[in-house]
Amino acid sequence: MKKSLPFLVLLLGVVYVGSTLVPPANKTEFDLSGFARLPVLVDGRIKPLDTVARTSLLVLQGRQRFVAPNGASLQPVEWLLDVFFNPAVADQYKDFRIDNTDVRSLFGLTEEDTDIQYQTSAKKTLAALGLLPAKSYLFSFDQLRSGLSELERQMRLADPVDEAVRTPFQREVAKLYQHVVLYQSLKTSVNLEDSPDFFADLQRFQNLLPAGIAAVRAKKDGQPYNEQDYKAVTDFASRFQFMSDSGYLLLIPPAPGNTDVNAWKKPGDALMDTFRRGEVDLDVLVYAALGRAWRLKQPGDFNDGVKAYGTQLARQFTPQLLKCNVEAIFNQAQPFYTSMVLYVLVFLLAVISWLKWPETLQRSAFWLLGLAFVGATAGIITRMWLEGRPPVTNLYSSAVFVGWVAAALCLVLERIYKNAIGAVAGGMIGFGTLLIAHHLSLSGDTMEMMRAVLDSNYWLATHVVVIVMGYGSTFLAGCLAIIYIARGTLTKSLTKETADALTRMVYGIVCFATLFSLVGTVLGGIWADQSWGRFWGWDPKENGALIIVLWNAIILHCRWGGLVKQRGLMMLAVFGNIVTSWSWFGVNMLGVGLHSYGFMQAAFYWLIAFVASQVLIIGLAALPLDRWRSFRTQPA
Repeated sequence: MKKSLPFLVLLLGVVYVGSTLVPPANKTEFDLSGFARLPVLVDGRIKPLDTVARTSLLVLQGRQRFVAPNGASLQPVEWLLDVFFNPAVADQYKDFRIDNTDVRSLFGLTEEDTDIQYQTSAKKTLAALGLLPAKSYLFSFDQLRSGLSELERQMRLADPVDEAVRTPFQREVAKLYQHVVLYQSLKTSVNLEDSPDFFADLQRFQNLLPAGIAAVRAKKDGQPYNEQDYKAVTDFASRFQFMSDSGYLLLIPPAPGNTDVNAWKKPGDALMDTFRRGEVDLDVLVYAALGRAWRLKQPGDFNDGVKAYGTQLARQFTPQLLKCNVEAIFNQAQPFYTSMVLYVLVFLLAVISWLKWPETLQRSAFWLLGLAFVGATAGIITRMWLEGRPPVTNLYSSAVFVGWVAAALCLVLERIYKNAIGAVAGGMIGFGTLLIAHHLSLSGDTMEMMRAVLDSNYWLATHVVVIVMGYGSTFLAGCLAIIYIARGTLTKSLTKETADALTRMVYGIVCFATLFSLVGTVLGGIWADQSWGRFWGWDPKENGALIIVLWNAIILHCRWGGLVKQRGLMMLAVFGNIVTSWSWFGVNMLGVGLHSYGFMQAAFYWLIAFVASQVLIIGLAALPLDRWRSFRTQPA
């Protein structure tokens, strides 16, 4: 049994990964997956509607999973379909998270409104025992409707205040206001909320268009005109203009033969063009017909429309549709979430191996770490293909790549030393970095378009990749040092053999980190010279990169010069975590320099908490040796 356990663990891991690739069961007769894969242009990138649904839910409520008021679990695209075509139902969905009591009071919401009303006595009992949540801070648009004018007034007051100095109330107001704007933009992207049957309205508009245009021209020229036709067509024009101004999804592709990305249109813009073209755009009619079929619960008409429209688009946009299909599969599989779960299991197996069945559980953890690494690699490669970019393009992808680099190095360490330390470190950093990436994804689509100054695949593939490899390896050295300190002070498991192995690991990883940090910084200077005409400008980000190089060099010189032994080396390596986190996130939030990405209040507090934790660990390591629980024959 013990010999076969690693194979069993790996098999279960493979089954778990494979299960994420199985499409979710379609609980309705509607072709949801077909609709989810229809293309849309948003923020300069063609993506499937599935991505729009998932990123919108992440922004609004912090998760992709959506539960309807009746307790039914809906696919993200089902939620989006209701927002598009059945707004009266969607307005009752609890989409908006409001944690601030003062902001809730703007809408007359009390503490009683946060109570979850369970329908069964069993669930009520579990909630009373704390086994089920008793409170929910998610609210529907209908619950917010009466206070929207006050929210807008508060936003006008908060808008002139710099984000870094806003009060918690102002920050929550700004966030909720942006969420309401996003929701309303989705509602008006392909449909008019006040239209019970938008498809029938468009048909009526098409029929009266010739007479209406004639009436408009006659009035403009001072000639007699039909007032009823004039009023009808101008009423449609004002409603279409509202769609154009409020909506933000570019769902209408260009005419056949036109491959210009900038030629995609909002449905509202396409409808405004009707006055010039003389007929309603066919693609707008298709979406209106899909909306009618969805609202009237006609799956046959809906599925036929999705299939026909997909076939039509395939004639002109085959490469784009292929990417949309792959991206929808990628969204459903969630490879980074899967890897995050596996990293937790790796960590647990590796730690338990120090207590029981060392050889068996160490091998199990090693193989599972390899599987998690393969999953993360597949996710990174897929993102690269979808974006047409190197692996690191923004903070989100840098977090994913930092964990990937650390996991790769941990596999090498575990292969060499076979003591589960590499697996523990890989599990810790892999999980931590992917958790950071998840929180960074809450701001919207993570495959965003590049800023003009960063739009260089060559430098993204050289400077950015190399410098992030320096980040990942420096963090790994700090993580190994934490393992050394924790085992030495909190347990009796830090033997001389283990301490020596950890010392060699940290030393080797610091050498690796120094090389990549130095080369990455130099390459960044060359890129800066090409972009801004100077190699070095003492920009905060440049200073942060230089500090990492200098700190790693200090560690090596202190070790070579005999200024520190094992324990001192570990303390210096832990402080490297502080230096790297500051360069990675801290300088981006200063609001100054060419690399500033904006102040993030939540990230700032977490950064301070992380720094404080590292200082405490260093303080723990500084305790006198007689306070360390592990006994070592050599002084540290």
